[in-house]
This record gives sequence, C-alpha cells and structure tokens, in this order.
Amino acid sequence: MIIELAIIGVFVGFISGFFGVGGGTILVPILMYLGFDIKDAIGISIVQMVFSSMYGSYLNYKKGSLHITSTIFFGLGGFVGGLGSGYVVDTLSSKTLTIFLLLVVMYAIYKFFVTPDNHGKSEIENRGLFFIIGVGIGLIAMSVGIGGSLLLTPIMVAFLHFGIKKAVSAALFFVVFSSISGFISLSYYGYIDYYHGVIIGISSLIGVYFGITVAHKTDPKRHKNLILILNFIIMGLIVNKLI
Repeated sequence: MIIELAIIGVFVGFISGFFGVGGGTILVPILMYLGFDIKDAIGISIVQMVFSSMYGSYLNYKKGSLHITSTIFFGLGGFVGGLGSGYVVDTLSSKTLTIFLLLVVMYAIYKFFVTPDNHGKSEIENRGLFFIIGVGIGLIAMSVGIGGSLLLTPIMVAFLHFGIKKAVSAALFFVVFSSISGFISLSYYGYIDYYHGVIIGISSLIGVYFGITVAHKTDPKRHKNLILILNFIIMGLIVNKLI
C-alpha cells in the first residue's frame, strides 16, 4: 500500500502544480475508490495539500507568477473559513458531503465554460472583498477535502478579471492558508490520518515540481481547456461513486 500511495502522491502532486489546485479534487475520489470513507479521504487529502501548496507556492513565487501583496487576503479569509470545516464534516453525512463535492465541481465547470479567454477588463483590487470570498471558499472547500482553488480560480477569472496564469498561482497560494486551517480544525475532531497523509504529501512534492515547470510552458488557452477536462473527469468519478 505504501508504494501505491507514493505513486498516487507523485501523480496528485503533478496535478496540483500544473492546475494550481491543492490536490484534493482528484485525491479524494481516488482514495474513495481505494476503499477509504470520504471523511478519512478528506483528512488524508488535507495533509497532502499542506505539503503541495507550500512547495508549489514557493516555486511560483520564484518564477514570478505569484504576487503576494493583495492575494494574501484571499488566504487570510480562507484560514478563517477553514476553521469551521471540522464542525461541518462532523455534522454532515458522508453521502451529503459527496453530493456537495459534486455540486462544487459542476459550478467550477460552468464558470470556466462561460468565461472568455481574453475579456480585456482590468483586474478588480478590493482586499476586503478578497477576504470575504476567502472565508466562504475556505469553509466550503475544507469541508469536502479540497483546497479551494477549484472555486477560487473561476471566481478570479470570471468575476475579478484575473488572467489564468496569475489566478492559478494565487489559488494555489490560497490553499496554503485554507489547508493549514482545515488541518487544525479536522485534527480537533479526529479526522486526520497522519500516516497515509504524510506518505502521499512527501511524495507529492516530486510531482509538484514537474507540474509547475510544465504549467509555465503551457499556452494559457490550452491551460484553461485542460483544467476543464480535469473537472469533467472528477465529476464523472464522483457521479459514478454515488451511483
């Protein structure tokens, strides 16, 4: 099982680095297929996200695509929102959480589909708004075991008019805050699987490096289309699991 989890970690790390996601969007469905209950999968996923998001954000910063000054307010809001995730996971049933995860993915697909690649509008800079958005996404995302970038990226592109590259980097940085907050909250309620989480988390660092390297060489339009494909795959896995 250790070797299998390590391989999964490298794969999820690549997905995390390339798409700017925490990794939970793909890791939770995979772990569910391996027999883990969704609540255990969420706990493992959050540990992995702490590893991948911190390392990935460092790499993005070094490459110049991460601008911390204003986007950090998304993260601060995400930290606050994520603190309530343990209560949500402890309160709702596994089936309800699975359905909620499906709805989140469906929303992300819709927003990416309707948002043009080159809208030509100026970025909206409102740190108070960024914080409020972060709180909402942090609570929702950590409750279903994803970092929040799946929601934040389309919001930044569609509503705040950020470019796809900058949005992806900022969204991964957001996961640093939301995942640490979720880790604290779910640890309190006893839903963190440290052993499996650390195995996947450490191995994911390898994938993160290569994922970010490839992402910075990918055309923005193709990058966006690949994100759409990823979301469709995740949606299919979740629907099949529910059925």
